[in-house]
Amino acid sequence: MEFAQRMNRFGEEIFAALNVKKLALEAEGRTIWNMSIGTPDFETPTHIRDALVESAKDPSSWKYTLRDLPELTQAVSDYYWKRYGVAVSPDCIMSCYGTQEGCGHLAMALCGEGDTVLLPDPCYPVFKAGVLLAGAEPAWYPLEKEHHFLPDLSGIPEETARRARFMIVSLPANPVGSVAGKDTYEELVAWAKRYDVLIVHDNAYSDIIYTGEPGGSFLATPGAMDIGVEFFSLSKSFNVTGARISFLLGRKDVVDAVRLLRSQIDFGMFLPIQKAAIAALTGPLDSVRNQCRLYQERRDALCGGARAIGWNIPDASGSMFVWAPIPMHYSSSMDFCMDLLEKAGVLCTPGSSFGPHGEGYVRFALVLPPDSIAQALKSIEASGILA
Repeated sequence: MEFAQRMNRFGEEIFAALNVKKLALEAEGRTIWNMSIGTPDFETPTHIRDALVESAKDPSSWKYTLRDLPELTQAVSDYYWKRYGVAVSPDCIMSCYGTQEGCGHLAMALCGEGDTVLLPDPCYPVFKAGVLLAGAEPAWYPLEKEHHFLPDLSGIPEETARRARFMIVSLPANPVGSVAGKDTYEELVAWAKRYDVLIVHDNAYSDIIYTGEPGGSFLATPGAMDIGVEFFSLSKSFNVTGARISFLLGRKDVVDAVRLLRSQIDFGMFLPIQKAAIAALTGPLDSVRNQCRLYQERRDALCGGARAIGWNIPDASGSMFVWAPIPMHYSSSMDFCMDLLEKAGVLCTPGSSFGPHGEGYVRFALVLPPDSIAQALKSIEASGILA
């Protein structure tokens, strides 16, 4: 059977490939320290789980919902005002089954065959996948060490800027761990207005910042609501990754277009999940703040511990990831990843899987406690892989 040509646009999913190797080593009795996928290991708060369970007990919860509950979009609106100081009307908010699904639908709603979309390099792979699903073409803007892994708008060719339908920005950034100040967002707004480019901001990690500053929203920038939308995910802040709870909010015509597309292929988010989201947004935030402190302890254990054994890994400024340069005697991040797994039992992700500028780095997810990270570093040191 012949399949759609669009399937040829995708390569092998890197996490699946690494998992096959991990399972083979575990079958041999090997201990594996898995820091490849950013799935939080912290417990989901009780009040969120209770809200889902209570709703699931109600037989009426098992029907099509067809729309977001008004209480849900109002809860997002209230949260954005309380948390970020941003006023967003409930009719400028829609739910998504995770930012991954949202990115795909956004691109299909905004792009046609051959359109151009600006993507960070390196970036979360789903950004590219969403663009390819829409038949559009990615144009990369590099995130480089020399520019603190932040967007360098002056380096984007003028013809590319004028051709772009939209530009994805993700700060704090996965995988590089960079954090933006308000100057970066103000520059983005001015640039987007100059070239008539929509800014799509992935706001997944604003609660995981190690600089001492509270994380913010791109939409808090003056003028951002005119030229931008934001994906707001509950996954990492509230440890609900499997429930796939995300929201698209901001410029109304963009949100309406994605909502229309989604209405053709979906009957709405499962009601108990909506109830869980409401509980998260309206409940206590102590666990969110405490979790940031625990992530920082893990970052310090990994980066500081690595430097102590001769691997110079800079401290990440935010996100739940660490971006680590590979040793000088390696030329391939995939080769280094495989050696690290086979010789030390430590699993991370090759930087090349995040884009061309990711080569020369690997990404660690901070999903192990400090004592386990210390054991992993001992195994790395004993393996001799850094020499």
